[in-house]
Amino acid sequence: RFRERLSERGIRLMLDFVPNHMGLDHPWVWGRPELFVNGSENDLAQSPDNWTRVETANGNRILAHGRDPYFAGWTDTLQLDYANPELQVAMVDELTSIAEQCDGVRSDMAMLIVPDVFERTWGRRPEQFWPGAIAGVRSAIAGFTFLAEVYWDREWEMQQLGFDYAYEKRLYDRLHDMNVHSVRTHLSAEVDYQRGLARFVENHDEPRAAETFDVDMHRVAALITYGAPGLRFFHQGQLDGKRVRVSVQLCRAPDERIDNGLATFYERLLEMLKQPVIRDGNWQLLECMPAWEHNRSHQSFVMYLWTGINGAILLIVVNAAPHASQCYVRLPNVDLARRTWRLRDLLNNEVYVRSGDDVETKGLYLDCTPWEYHGFELTQM
Repeated sequence: RFRERLSERGIRLMLDFVPNHMGLDHPWVWGRPELFVNGSENDLAQSPDNWTRVETANGNRILAHGRDPYFAGWTDTLQLDYANPELQVAMVDELTSIAEQCDGVRSDMAMLIVPDVFERTWGRRPEQFWPGAIAGVRSAIAGFTFLAEVYWDREWEMQQLGFDYAYEKRLYDRLHDMNVHSVRTHLSAEVDYQRGLARFVENHDEPRAAETFDVDMHRVAALITYGAPGLRFFHQGQLDGKRVRVSVQLCRAPDERIDNGLATFYERLLEMLKQPVIRDGNWQLLECMPAWEHNRSHQSFVMYLWTGINGAILLIVVNAAPHASQCYVRLPNVDLARRTWRLRDLLNNEVYVRSGDDVETKGLYLDCTPWEYHGFELTQM
C-alpha cells in the first residue's frame, strides 16, 4: 500500500539489500548454518572479535561475523559463505523476493562479495554473484534499478557487473580536501561513466555535511556534486543542516534547529535540478581562461554547461576558493552571436544581460567573491 501511495506521487521505492551478512537471529542460523562461513575452536580462540559460537538445530557451530578485509567483524552479524553454491541460489531467491516488493535496491557494501575481495577476506574464492543475480531480476521485472554501495575505487567494476549506479566516494573525498585541480581532474572522466555514479555530500557512514564543511563550503560542495550528471543522493536531515550523526541502530535522534539559510539554498537547488535540461540534456565540464595575464585565479572555478535539444542552456558557476576569482569562459557548441542574452540566476534571484557577440568572441567574463556560485538560465531577449 505504501508503494502504491508513493507511485501516485511519482515516487519510486528503493529497499536495502544486504548481501554480505545476516543478523544473529536469522532463521538460517538455526536451520541452515552451512550457508555461513564456518570456523573452528582455534579460529574463535585466536580471533574472538571475528568469530562467535551459536546454537543450531544440529548443535553448536562457530560462525564468522560479517566484515570487510580492513576491519574487525561486525558483532551483530554473521558472514554468508559465497563460496557455497547453495548460498548463492538462496540469495538470488532473497533478492528476487525483495525485488517483487519495490522498484529498486540499494545493495549494501556490494563489493564485499566480488570474488577477489571475498577471497582476500576469507581465503576461498566464490563464483561471481552479481551478473547472474541482476540479470535474473531484470528478466522478471522491467526497469528495476540497482544501486551499489561501493568503495575502494571499484565504481566502474560494479557498473560493468550490471549495476545502474554506484556510490561515488572519491569526489566526496576530493571536495572534503577542496583541491579544485583534483576535483576538476576527477570530473573530466567519460560522461557515460559519470551518469552511473551516485553523488553525495553525506551518507549514514560519513559525518554530517553541515558539520564537515563550513556553510559556504557546504553550498559549493553541494552544487559541484549535484550539478554533475548521475544519481543525486540526499541523506535524511541534510537539507535542514542537521549536524548530529546518528547510528543506524539507534533509530532516534536529538531535536535540532533547522538552518534556514541552508534550507533555502537546498530548496532553490532542488528546483533548479527539476529543469528538463538537467534531466534530459547534455553536460560538459568547461575550461576557464585567465581574465588577464598573471592572474591564476581562473583555476579556482568549477563550471558546468547543460544544453538541451530544445535550445535550453544552463550554466553552473562555482568559485571554489576562499578568495575572489576572475575568468573568461566560452560556451562551446552554443550559437550566441547576433543575439542579446538574459542570464537569470536560479540560485540567487539575480538577472544579467550580455551581448552574444561579446561572449562568442571573448568569452563570458566572471568576477566572483569567495565561495560565490550561480545557476544561470540563458534565454534570448
